[in-house]
Amino acid sequence: MKKVIEPGRTRKSINFIDNIVYSRQKNLDGQEMELKMSIMLQNGNSEMRLASGHDDEADDKTPKPAILWVPGGGYRGCDKNLMVAEMAFLADAGYVVASMYYRSSAEEHMPSQIIDVKTAIRFLRAHADEYEIDPEHIGIIGRSAGGQLSALAAMNSDGYESEEWSEYSSHVQACCDMFGPVDFVKLIEDDAREMRTNPDCRWKKPEDTHAGALFGGDMSTLKERAKPYCPPYILTKEMCPILILHGDCDKLVSCDISEAFYDDIVKAGMEDRADLYILHGAGHGTKEFFQQETKEIIRAFFDKNLK
Repeated sequence: MKKVIEPGRTRKSINFIDNIVYSRQKNLDGQEMELKMSIMLQNGNSEMRLASGHDDEADDKTPKPAILWVPGGGYRGCDKNLMVAEMAFLADAGYVVASMYYRSSAEEHMPSQIIDVKTAIRFLRAHADEYEIDPEHIGIIGRSAGGQLSALAAMNSDGYESEEWSEYSSHVQACCDMFGPVDFVKLIEDDAREMRTNPDCRWKKPEDTHAGALFGGDMSTLKERAKPYCPPYILTKEMCPILILHGDCDKLVSCDISEAFYDDIVKAGMEDRADLYILHGAGHGTKEFFQQETKEIIRAFFDKNLK
């Protein structure tokens, strides 16, 4: 078959830059680690430039709003690029999309993880010119553990800042929390109940749980030590607009956690800064979160708050 088509030239090319070192930190053994991120952005036809010396796309260096993707994985350590392809729709919408690795619970305990997230945000501002970023418009999105860290960053509170890129702000202007365990206290209680009542529970003792591994130390004080990292307990007037997505069939992080978080925001008088979408029939990060309708909700939220 021979056929002539006219696909047009509307969509811009996306380039992917990998293994960008944004921070150097130490793990529990005192060994230095290089923490890396990747970046997706529309900035021309890079392979054409290499092959022919010119580009068939306009050389538009206009700064773009950026969104930091924070992966999940129960704080156990997740490849920064494992599911970043699901965020390509945001790059198509004109955002610079960065995806980060943060220290796992086996490498360091909290607050190292939120320190890494805030350092990554400051890195993006420090390198705004290099990656065509508008430093005044940076958002954050994360799933599961990454959702909790994103919501924590969204409080825009002081603290948990490293010295790297310290002259830049770690504040974000919009946040999407996808089924994050934002209330560790309830999560710890749910895990304890599961261990008591379910002989097939995957956890055998509190130290095994995600929260136990994340915080370490004395398990009898785990709930109190976790509270300062729970957004519902530390709501601030500096909180940026936040979009919360949760499945009503989530058996790992109860949907009640996100519903209570939203209610707390409303009670604090910030209802205009929060939207909660409950995905009927969805479990913990199941396919419903990456359907076109869901992605359109996310895109529209960021367009409203970052563009």
